[in-house]
Amino acid sequence: MLDILHNAWFTLTDVLSPHGPAVNAAKTYSPADFSVHFFLQLAVIILACRVVGWLGQKFLHQPQVVGEMIAGVVLGPSLLGLLFPDLQLAIFPKETRNVLYVGAQLGVGLYMFMVGLTLRLDHFQSKAKSAASVSAAGIAAPFLLAGLITPFLLTVPGLFTPGISQFNATLFMGACIALTAFPMLARIINERGLANSSLGTLSLTAGAFDDAASWCVLAVVLATFGAGPGVAVIAIGGAVLYAGFMILYGRKLLAPLGRAVEKRGEMSSQVLAITMLLFCLSAFLMDAIGIHAIFGGFLIGACMPRGLFVEELKRKVEPLAVVLLLPMFFTYSGLNTRMDMVNSISLLLIALGILAVSVLAKFGACYAAARLSGEDNRTALGIGALMNSRGLMELIIINIGLQKGIIGPTLFSMLVLMAIVTTVMATPVFEAVYGKKARETGELDQIDGRLATA
Repeated sequence: MLDILHNAWFTLTDVLSPHGPAVNAAKTYSPADFSVHFFLQLAVIILACRVVGWLGQKFLHQPQVVGEMIAGVVLGPSLLGLLFPDLQLAIFPKETRNVLYVGAQLGVGLYMFMVGLTLRLDHFQSKAKSAASVSAAGIAAPFLLAGLITPFLLTVPGLFTPGISQFNATLFMGACIALTAFPMLARIINERGLANSSLGTLSLTAGAFDDAASWCVLAVVLATFGAGPGVAVIAIGGAVLYAGFMILYGRKLLAPLGRAVEKRGEMSSQVLAITMLLFCLSAFLMDAIGIHAIFGGFLIGACMPRGLFVEELKRKVEPLAVVLLLPMFFTYSGLNTRMDMVNSISLLLIALGILAVSVLAKFGACYAAARLSGEDNRTALGIGALMNSRGLMELIIINIGLQKGIIGPTLFSMLVLMAIVTTVMATPVFEAVYGKKARETGELDQIDGRLATA
């Protein structure tokens, strides 16, 4: 027993040593090395997300999910890497991040699958006009304003890659501004007790459409930037065909799963295995065609049987997805985030300008569209506040832009700043314009039977 503890201690000190294998460029990582780092990383991630999430709830009245997003940035080069670079690199060596990436995709995909299970299609049908209007405004306004600011941004050295066309730059900026933090929007709605409300369903539906459109635009940019036209054709055409098929036939094809659960009175391991298999195939399909796995998870979740099937599935899967897997998504994105790139007054002013344009394009346009569609002022303000959140979806798309050579590190950092600010402001603004009054009148209790105290 003492030998085992002795070996374990030296393994841990070897991993954490700033001069050990974690930072040794010549180190060849074996499966055992990946395993050692992965479990240590997961422990650090869970601890950081719980602590930062609790602090955010206690002192800033932010939902747990916002704390987890900030925790991801804290664990990356922006804070931990800045203060303790050797320690940060020892815990998260670059060679092991591919493993973390896979866990991150599983976490966010599975969470969006659970969100799809709570989607109220009856609310969507009754609010179809409003959802379409909000979605259209949330796409059109960002691209219009992106067209106005991009020519100036192209004149600032280092923001875009030299040689990029104004057309591609405008499309990319429009996609970034048009994004809504779909996973974060869903989590805020769930934690605020709005999952079964018409406001929650309308916001989720419009957010899903906006994000899907942004990913399609990104596919067009990648195609015209060198990836080839086949990328855009496959991505957009495949997504439309799959979504259409699931909307028309998904509920009917998946109904036997619900009947099996109802007949047994619980979900068997066989039904759970089939459900997880279908989730994985749906996520794979969306990922393979160039959209994103989360849309595959959300879409098939929305088509799953309701009733006892959903209750059993959420009981078995949701705690693991939320507590263990989803935090990996936030941390992986935070590891690629640098907040020290905006290092001059002129660049800071540009960053603040991008932030202002983004808020006007999303909050303002979605609010106006909701009002024109017949929603009352308070509901429209609530929708605008929720739709304005960018979150980690923004970090995903700008990471792609950086990796593909569309934008430079400076613009990347400005867009990270915009993503964080719009996400952090979503909850207090929503509470001010909608949540506080809704609790006073009992609306949240009527919706979900719980108070929005997260």
